[in-house]
Amino acid sequence: MKPLLEPNRNYPEVTAYSVTIGLLMTVLFSAAAAYLGLKVGQVFEAAIPIAIIAMGLSNATKRRNALGENVIIQSIGACSGVIVAGAIFTLPALYILQAKYPELTVNFTKVFLSSLLGGILGILFLIPFRKYFVKEKDGEYPFPEATATTQVLVSGEEGGKGAKTLLVSGLIGGLYDFIVSTFGLWAETVSTAMTSWGAAIADKAKLVLKLNTGAAVLGLGYIVGLKYAFIICCGSFLVWLVIIPLLNIFWGGQALDLMHNGITQTVGEMSAQQIFTTYARHIGIGGIAMAGLISIIKQFGIIKSAVGLAAGEFKKGSQAKGKVERTDRDLPMKIIVTGIAVTLIAVFLFFQFGVVHNLWHAVIGVLVVGVIAFLFTTVAANAIAIVGSNPVSGMTLMTLILASLIMVASGLSGTSGMTAALIIGGVVCTALSMAGGFITDLKIGYWIGTTPAKQESWKFLGTLVAAATVGGVMIVLNKAYGFTGENALVAPQANAMAAVIDPLMNGGSAPWLLYGIGALIALILTLCKVPALAFALGMFIPIDLNLPLLVGGAIAWLVTSRSKDEAVNKARGEKGTLIASGFIAGGALMGVVSAILKFAGVELWIAEGWWTNPLACLMYIAIIVWFVMTVLKKDK
Repeated sequence: MKPLLEPNRNYPEVTAYSVTIGLLMTVLFSAAAAYLGLKVGQVFEAAIPIAIIAMGLSNATKRRNALGENVIIQSIGACSGVIVAGAIFTLPALYILQAKYPELTVNFTKVFLSSLLGGILGILFLIPFRKYFVKEKDGEYPFPEATATTQVLVSGEEGGKGAKTLLVSGLIGGLYDFIVSTFGLWAETVSTAMTSWGAAIADKAKLVLKLNTGAAVLGLGYIVGLKYAFIICCGSFLVWLVIIPLLNIFWGGQALDLMHNGITQTVGEMSAQQIFTTYARHIGIGGIAMAGLISIIKQFGIIKSAVGLAAGEFKKGSQAKGKVERTDRDLPMKIIVTGIAVTLIAVFLFFQFGVVHNLWHAVIGVLVVGVIAFLFTTVAANAIAIVGSNPVSGMTLMTLILASLIMVASGLSGTSGMTAALIIGGVVCTALSMAGGFITDLKIGYWIGTTPAKQESWKFLGTLVAAATVGGVMIVLNKAYGFTGENALVAPQANAMAAVIDPLMNGGSAPWLLYGIGALIALILTLCKVPALAFALGMFIPIDLNLPLLVGGAIAWLVTSRSKDEAVNKARGEKGTLIASGFIAGGALMGVVSAILKFAGVELWIAEGWWTNPLACLMYIAIIVWFVMTVLKKDK
């Protein structure tokens, strides 16, 4: 594929303007994403709204050749979302456990260094795989978020009908999602339980389907496409239509305490959602872990070549920069390897003097971090490339369990063991979150034609600023709201981590049976040539976020197959991608506005009534009809 910016020319990229705006976006979006993530458990993707702001600023100030600068702004600013995701999924668990164990200590330094060191590792581990995912696999993976962000940046630069389509769809999708998330005028999620017969089936048989009615998720499904959306939904259907009802049929009268953490509620007394969270989701985690292991084995040649390249550069020296095109130039491998070594030493010193205060346990900690973060980097990148969603919480939960078992076996348990395992999980979680997010930035740069080495270099500064911001914001939010008790921030992922690690460090265990079932499913799928990671993601991610992917994928198939003229089908597909990108961009931007309003404590009218569910169905159908009819008007 030929990039938009010519490889043999130099364009403005890293300037005082692009770095300053990028860092400002990092601070603002880190604070907003941290609050919203801890409040509802969802971290909005910052890349798209930052791209919109960068595009708007460059147009308003009439900057010429600003496309390269806007990529740098987006790349630096996007550190906010990935660092926040890495931090809030694990580190608030320290505050949660502190309420039960007052001797457990948590401070700014622990949060800051966990986020910073994990983010740096994620960048360094991913760079050797850039060419494989970004260049060699170009056209094989959909890269939904990268596609949407690139459409935003390019349409803003080129103007014309593409920009108009993106603007109109962005306004429609943004207003639609803003009304839902801020005022709740119609339900954000509809389910079969909204009818009397559906509620009865959900209660007795634990059989229920849910659908998120957001425009942004619909747009994401369009870009993912029907193939991957169908595979993902098959994973959801297996869990929600087969496994959850079967658990109720065979063990409905029993309290299955698989982790020995004191569960007394029987399976039959739980809702389908509770059964999913307590049991079935762990099958997805096992599937993701096995799919990741299979992926690592399959990609062993890539890992080997990356390591071989590093060794070769140490022996022979780096190639001259002039021999490599600007658009294919990474940071020298010597810098990457040296950076990894220095960062792992820093992790060791952090563990030794700031966490465990024991040489042996610090060595174990850095080995767990280094091995897991490196091996699962390719898994995180794969997941982002396929569905635009990183299963980082599932991989981190597996890391926590492994780290806890290793720490207990080495003699570290109790509150000291909890702290050590959660810090290890925080570093790994941030590393994997960064690896997944950064591959999106590099894909955007590849399509547009920026210099990878410049994106890679300035990503470190964005990581530093984001880690400092998140550390400060988390302390402020803990003091203002707390993570336990009445009116506390929900922090669902961190509460899940705390619930798992507490019994493990006090004689409990992990749900190995469920992990084993998930691993077996992934193995069978691989033997049947079915993409196991996409299927496992479907088992892990809630069904209400997966069904819209299938709807969006069906729209993509519909609009690109109606004409006998392939040129018309292709033109319609491209227009659909613009509209889908607008939905994603508008939804993401309005998500930020909604978060700011909530953070500011603005009192808003919230709709309540029986009509919110039927209205949601009507509005969802209306936006789908508008999407399809608008695209089908394209006849050449």
